[in-house]
Amino acid sequence: MQQNKFTILSTRPLPEALIEKAAEKNILIDVISFIETTQIISEELKEKITSLSNQSLTTVFTSMNAVQVVGRYLVGKKTNWKVFCIGSSTKKIITEIFSEKNIAGTAESASDLADEIINQKNISSVVFFCGDKRRDELPEKLKHHNISIKEIEVYKTFEASHKIEKNYDAILFYSPSAVNSFFSINKVGNETVLFAIGKTTSSEIEKFSSNKIIKADEPSKELLAEQAIKYFETNLTHN
Repeated sequence: MQQNKFTILSTRPLPEALIEKAAEKNILIDVISFIETTQIISEELKEKITSLSNQSLTTVFTSMNAVQVVGRYLVGKKTNWKVFCIGSSTKKIITEIFSEKNIAGTAESASDLADEIINQKNISSVVFFCGDKRRDELPEKLKHHNISIKEIEVYKTFEASHKIEKNYDAILFYSPSAVNSFFSINKVGNETVLFAIGKTTSSEIEKFSSNKIIKADEPSKELLAEQAIKYFETNLTHN
């Protein structure tokens, strides 16, 4: 008998091997990006990061995009930075650019990362490498605890909305910006399961939908997709 097929929409690119793995299990994944990011490339930013590379700093990263831009300007340079970051994917890139010993703390969300910084007690200032649409939780928490924060914008985020005609069994969201972009012109069916990479993304989904939301076990886009695949493998059947 023909197996039921499940369809998933990923709002961010995924490795082709993961899409093929899902297809073998009769789970079809469509990939449509709902945001675009542009790195800021300028002499001014280069000089700023180069100057900071010579200082002992506490730095904060909440996205892979920010790490990639800063890493571009740190090629061949060693830094004495304490690094705080979220997400296993972001951490992986940081260890490639810096080293494991540079990482002073990690968390699953920006808010939790702020708590991690605050709990260390001896940090009075941080440099936050971020995009133009960064959320407020981390800066506001740090300022409330008298930790000064210098924000350096290293990339820009643009919404790339697409009208979706297909009714998906699940949609994977990896950022609040993508959530806003998707729901600006789309609605979801009552049975569609919404997967969120973390708490802030989940909270954003709740503003637009009362559908079932499943949060990632770890903040990684690959692991979120794996989690969705496993969910349909083991828990769902079509009527």
